Amino acid sequence: MKNIVLALLELQTKRFLKKHKPKLIAITGSVGKTSTKLFAATVLNQRYRIMTHYGNHNTEFSVPLAIFDLPYPKNVRNPLVWLAILASMQKKIRAPFNYEIIILELGTNKPGDISRFRRYLRPDVAIVTAVAPEHMQFFSTLDAVAEEELSVINFSELAIINRDDIDSVFARYVQTENIDTYGTSGVAEYRYIVEDFDVNTGFQGKFVSPEFGEQPVTLRLVGEHNIKAAVAAATVGVKLGMPINEIIAGMQSIRPVSGRMQLLRGLEGAIIIDDTYNSSPKAALAALQTLYVLPAKQKIAILGSMNELGDFSKESHTQVGNACDPTLLDWVVTIGVEAEQYLAPAATSKGCQVRSFTSPYDAGAFVHSIMQPGAVVLAKGSQNGVFAEEAIKILLHATEEEKQLVRQTPDWLAIKKEQFSKFIDSDTKRRKKK
Repeated sequence: MKNIVLALLELQTKRFLKKHKPKLIAITGSVGKTSTKLFAATVLNQRYRIMTHYGNHNTEFSVPLAIFDLPYPKNVRNPLVWLAILASMQKKIRAPFNYEIIILELGTNKPGDISRFRRYLRPDVAIVTAVAPEHMQFFSTLDAVAEEELSVINFSELAIINRDDIDSVFARYVQTENIDTYGTSGVAEYRYIVEDFDVNTGFQGKFVSPEFGEQPVTLRLVGEHNIKAAVAAATVGVKLGMPINEIIAGMQSIRPVSGRMQLLRGLEGAIIIDDTYNSSPKAALAALQTLYVLPAKQKIAILGSMNELGDFSKESHTQVGNACDPTLLDWVVTIGVEAEQYLAPAATSKGCQVRSFTSPYDAGAFVHSIMQPGAVVLAKGSQNGVFAEEAIKILLHATEEEKQLVRQTPDWLAIKKEQFSKFIDSDTKRRKKK
């Protein structure tokens, strides 16, 4: 049934795109897709009518549903659900379409996923954010990841790639020269030069482009990887013909996405860096570097296991553990089995104070017990078996700020309760006493 449903969804999508002819911006890459997507929407919204989805289920069904602005079904095995969706698609094909641009996130779990989009998509612009280890139980080599992620370039009109985080050796997988580059390094055509940083106001610096030269821009963000996403968004704006004043206004309107380097208020003046949406080696290393440059008397890193790394897991967790600097960190707190097995010993060998926990609730309780006034706490981890956002809850200044955390819907909370039921009850008692 799955193949039949998918074929029908793709057929409806082709009909929709042929009739309404929106411009398509497709974003793929190992990390940073969602931030780049939402940052691009913020910039392009200064001039164009934009449609994009906040989340992405990362399945073959996700993109057709996103194009039609339809919710992902809870029961994908129910034929009646898909009949209703196909009927809704038919209505949307006939109805007026009020958007000029659709921004899509193209996820991949295994080789061939990106290539399948070629059956019904021809993006006007493709953005490739990074090539790094992901879903390694299916890809097995970094070359396979690169070939998959970069394949979108070969069926897009224009490609914009992250020059800093995609090795030039992977150019062999690209069959076009219609490519522009972005980043923070001098080799990128479109880049951001950092001149100053303040935790309250963000980055002061200049956006550099061949078209407009150096333009002063304030970015209300933390983390270099967020800067790169903002530059990617600005680059798309340039390529679509936006004037520089609108591009700058869009860049300065960008704000962090929930669970992606978002600053939250903690107890007793603490700052919580919420980077809990997901984790990978490259993203974890970048998050640590951000933590290191923030001024604070006490710095704590909550680092959860990084899932779906396959044979790369030991090496990757050890790499992150080795990056834990005891002169810049007071504590390293891990969540999850692989983080305890590989990351914790590496951090200990570097001289760090380390504690490991099975659940985010116990990790949060421990950090709460050691956290000093004015501390800076980074929380980073993957989803299943980790859910580091739950460790943050006990550290927040006010419970209403929990709404800013990721995965707080009833469905997600039920998943967490199933995985950590024996820890949740004790955590609830602690929070009632707080």
